[in-house]
Amino acid sequence: MATDDRIAPPVAGGERDTLRAFLDYHRATLAMKCEGLTDEELRQRSMPPSTLSLLGLVRHLAEVERAWFRRVFEDNDAPMVWSDEIDFQAAYDASASTRAEAFTAWEAEVENSRRVERRAPSLDVTGYQPRWDREVSLRMVMVHVLLEYGRHNGHADFLREGVDGSVGA
Repeated sequence: MATDDRIAPPVAGGERDTLRAFLDYHRATLAMKCEGLTDEELRQRSMPPSTLSLLGLVRHLAEVERAWFRRVFEDNDAPMVWSDEIDFQAAYDASASTRAEAFTAWEAEVENSRRVERRAPSLDVTGYQPRWDREVSLRMVMVHVLLEYGRHNGHADFLREGVDGSVGA
């Protein structure tokens, strides 16, 4: 695995800067876990019957970014990236996907999410969450997406270790 060049979140910062930094730290962690692997290695599944792979996690988190930033704050009807319906599980099957395809989609959604967050005047800004049929704050969205990354980066730790024995960070 490559050297760790992630930027550590602040130990004493404001709420918004801290949330932003932790989210970016976890995004960088996912990318780091995938670094240096071939498409085939990125598609390597954890264990049957699971379709979970590092590439599947990248695809899934592209969907998460889209569902929680683009669909909530910009376009409630924006189509999902990997499924016609809102099916987060569909993204896990990366058997026909490539690094280029998955990372291009994920990076585009991350950039859009950052733009949405930066242009919001405060964490109290709300958007409509169509699946929940209710308004949610940017604060809630950032915490929710941060928790998604934390959970799935734990999976990425095990998946990477299974591919080439790399552990840590």
